[in-house]
Amino acid sequence: MNLIYNIGIYCYGALIFLASLFNEKARLLRNGQHEAFNLLKEKVDPKAGYVWFHAASLGEFEQGRPVIEQLKRIQPDLKILLTFFSPSGYEVRKNYAGADIVAYLPLDTPGNARDFVNLVKPKQAIFIKYEFWPNYLLELKKANIDVFSISAIFRPEQVFFKAYGKWYLNLLRTFSHIFVQDKVSLDLLENHQLKNASICGDTRFDRVYDLFTQAKQLPLIEEFVKDSPNVIVAGSTWPNDEELLVRYLKLHPQIKMIIVPHEVHSAHILSISKLLDGRFVRYSEATTENVRQTNCLVVDTIGVLSSIYRYAGVAYIGGGFGVGIHNTLEAAVYGIPVVFGPNYLKFREARELIAVGGAFTIPNYVVLEAQFDRLLKDNKPAGKMAGEYVKQNTGSTEKICRVLIKKN
Repeated sequence: MNLIYNIGIYCYGALIFLASLFNEKARLLRNGQHEAFNLLKEKVDPKAGYVWFHAASLGEFEQGRPVIEQLKRIQPDLKILLTFFSPSGYEVRKNYAGADIVAYLPLDTPGNARDFVNLVKPKQAIFIKYEFWPNYLLELKKANIDVFSISAIFRPEQVFFKAYGKWYLNLLRTFSHIFVQDKVSLDLLENHQLKNASICGDTRFDRVYDLFTQAKQLPLIEEFVKDSPNVIVAGSTWPNDEELLVRYLKLHPQIKMIIVPHEVHSAHILSISKLLDGRFVRYSEATTENVRQTNCLVVDTIGVLSSIYRYAGVAYIGGGFGVGIHNTLEAAVYGIPVVFGPNYLKFREARELIAVGGAFTIPNYVVLEAQFDRLLKDNKPAGKMAGEYVKQNTGSTEKICRVLIKKN
């Protein structure tokens, strides 16, 4: 199986090369992986004893970020190396101040893994959520370096638990400890004789609570929502979401809506403009005068959504009519009810928010209208349940850091 995996990873590298000739994201990935060793040779201090964090992309980084920052608070002199697999993570966070070095992770070949470990000489390695790169894990094990997985989640259909997945299952034994999110994950591991795991929850709760306590005041948003008790903030929306939202807005012009699309490129903003017949204000063009003249604000910048939720009476989370919903917790932490489309089942926090009465799923416009009408009339019971759910699930970061520091 090791041989088959290595053949596959070399083929994958070749496919990335071919795709890079035509695709910008693939080009960024190939160039980033190709230049990673040059960057590391330039910046690595071989005597530093790095704690190495690896995230696939931006979402996984946000789960690891509370742990990085807590370790830095406890041990200010600690050296952190942060690697990404995806350009969508690296390109956004390559200047992240919480890490001493940020780089792409070289492709998981035996030679790359060996050279990386020999060059960096990490004293600990932390892989976030779904990251299980075999050659890196085997090389770290060979070098007797403690490896941890944080915010991990396992499901029966994963390859580890298939009849043909014994090799992958044994890779999990290379971890010194696996911090899993829930009992289902722990039971799966223990039923397969893996005893190196414990339930620690999801560090995303700590991250969104940090964002909540550090939320920015946004004067233009405050001017827009002034004197309006009925405000809907729609975050990370896609075209299918926007069609429903705009329909509701046109039929209920007395409410105010802030739409924060997942993609803010000009073509997407133009499509929203057509839906709204041009009757909206772009956040990048907002003034204290023009925001008073509209009931719809479209946010065409990035980095402010988590703070905008504070101004909502109801939050709508996009993606539920496509590949899956986006981050529900960033809104729920403010103690407001959350609404989203039908594709949410693979997100544990969404299922649990629905179970406690803090979130609601809508399959079509008729149900969306009824939910919005009800929640805008009285959002307090559902909002209270949403906020309490988030706060009750914080604390994973502290538990993880205690173990990491003890092992360190």
